Formats: sequence, structure tokens, C-alpha cells
Amino acid sequence: MIRSIKPSDVSAIEKLLNKISNFNDEEVKVAMELVNIAANDPKQNDYNVFVYEENNLILGYHCTGRRPLTDAVYDLYWIVTDPDYSGNGIGKKLLEHAENFVKERNGRWIIAETSSREEYLPTQIFYFRNNYSIIGEIKDFYSIGDNLLIFGKFFNQKQN
Repeated sequence: MIRSIKPSDVSAIEKLLNKISNFNDEEVKVAMELVNIAANDPKQNDYNVFVYEENNLILGYHCTGRRPLTDAVYDLYWIVTDPDYSGNGIGKKLLEHAENFVKERNGRWIIAETSSREEYLPTQIFYFRNNYSIIGEIKDFYSIGDNLLIFGKFFNQKQN
């Protein structure tokens, strides 16, 4: 089941993030800032966090929000699944949920950014398999030799 985050989910999400070997402490801290905003400030709508829950366990989440200064572009800030449940389609379900969230708000783009490092190759393949394309790349962004890959998916909007 995919549902909106509750304040009681925060510690489970932090434990989940700490299980991801690609994430360092600083990355977990940034992710948790968004999670805490979403969980504890119901009036904000910049960060929309949805969790994938099964048998009372949080096995993944996504954080999606409209990119500031745009009319219909959304960022997929984070999409995370429990590595112990890898290959069970949780990531795909979360991604589809994020895409539907964007489409329901008449979004035209969903943007996801990731690293070019070899450890992120499964993430890159995941986006390609789900019909995303690289729409931009910034060389040496995170560090020398670690490029920022910007994946995007365009949604056709009905013209009135």
C-alpha cells in the first residue's frame, strides 16, 4: 500500500536510508530534512512524501514536489526502496505513484537527478527501463569524475 507519510514513519524511514550503502551521512541528513518537513508540517506542499508499506513495514518511499519557479515541472527528490526487498517491484510502484501524482496536478515533466558513479548504474538502468531519458548532464558536479545525470519524463498535456 502506498500512502502519505505520518509523523510516526520518520524513524523507520531514517533506518531505511541508513541501510542504503550508496548514501553517506550527509545525504541521509538531507533526505531526512525533507522527510521531517513533510511529516511535521501538514500545511506545506513543497515536499510530498509517500511511503510503501507492507505488513506494517515501510519498504520504500518517494518525495516529489513542484519545482519552484515553474508552472508544471516536478522533481522526484528521492525514491528509495529497502535493499532487502530489491527486485520485488516496489521501486516501480513508487515511481508510477510519483508519476500519477504529477499527472493529477497537470504536470508536464518529472525530473530525477542522480550520480554518474558506477554504484548508481542500477538507478540509471531503473530510469531507462521506465522510459526516462537523460535530458542533461553536468560534468564533475558532485566531485571530479562524478557527474550529475538529469533524467526526465515528459507528459503530454491536453490542449483546451
